Amino acid sequence: MRRTISAMTLCAATALLLAGCGSAEPGPAPEGGKQQPQPAASSAAAGGGAKHDVTLEVGGTGKTAVMYSGLGSGFEQQTLPWSKSGTAELTAAEQKVGYLVNVVPGTITGSDGKLQQAPCTIKVDGKVVAESDGVTSVKGCSYTIKQ
Repeated sequence: MRRTISAMTLCAATALLLAGCGSAEPGPAPEGGKQQPQPAASSAAAGGGAKHDVTLEVGGTGKTAVMYSGLGSGFEQQTLPWSKSGTAELTAAEQKVGYLVNVVPGTITGSDGKLQQAPCTIKVDGKVVAESDGVTSVKGCSYTIKQ
């Protein structure tokens, strides 16, 4: 019995030591307290084009739910017309595979009195890259930014 407990203690201690050896914890923070992120090899300076001005817009009048992502994310009741602008900073990986921005508006009452999806638009660097009138396309607006 004593040998079993000693063997188990030795195994537990070995496992504990081995688990500590592979730690991926960062080193101590530099003076000032906050550790600075390391730039990627193809950052904005090296690869260019990693920052983009993005504007999400939903048209119409009244109020509707708006779900969006890419400039943060949210799902909130909004007064129309609505827009959200910001800068999308793409990492090196996102520059290769893309960075998705989208907006999905809820329904509004159309000019014919029927419910329809509110129209939406996505602009990247001032250029319209996706739009939906809410009638012929009811999937909202989505665009993948690359480079």
